[in-house]
Amino acid sequence: MHELIIETIARGGYLGIALLMAIENIFPPIPSEVIMGIGGVLVARGTMEFWPLLVAGTIGSTAGNYVWFWIGDRWSYRRLAPFIARWGRWLTLDWEHIEQASRFFRSHGQWVVFFLRFSPFLRTIISLPAGLAHMSVWRFLVFTFAGSAIWNVLLILGGKWLATYLDESEAVIGWIILGLVGLALAGYIWRLLTWKPRVRAGD
Repeated sequence: MHELIIETIARGGYLGIALLMAIENIFPPIPSEVIMGIGGVLVARGTMEFWPLLVAGTIGSTAGNYVWFWIGDRWSYRRLAPFIARWGRWLTLDWEHIEQASRFFRSHGQWVVFFLRFSPFLRTIISLPAGLAHMSVWRFLVFTFAGSAIWNVLLILGGKWLATYLDESEAVIGWIILGLVGLALAGYIWRLLTWKPRVRAGD
């Protein structure tokens, strides 16, 4: 099964990596750790090259984050509220999440867009308050690209190290890949089943 996942990503090539990373930053269940980690495995195998993989993955990350930035920049709070009310369950996102991210953005400034790209905390959702605050598009793109590149370097090197270190234990890599995919899907399903929207303050 894990070889099927690796082979599928390998067949998609760099364009496939970019698309997967864009989707990962828009829709929750696909973890970047799996996508770029497998990319690192493919680098170790000689199927992919480090720099094209890094560029493709980072462009995909930036594009996916830009979608949320664009929504915040163009829609504002008024138009965003009904969208979250309708699709929040599938995005596992409610209004309190948006307010929390917005408070964090206002408190710490625009540099959080850069630093949170290689942090597990608010990594994707911070794009929304950046858009709501009408942050400069070019500054957002530069901060997002640079921060995402750092994160992707770590993931590629991690996958490459695993492939090299466990060269004689393909089954171990397989279980790690399947475990990450399984945890991501299980976590998403759990959030769907237990999701309860919190309303806007004052509603």
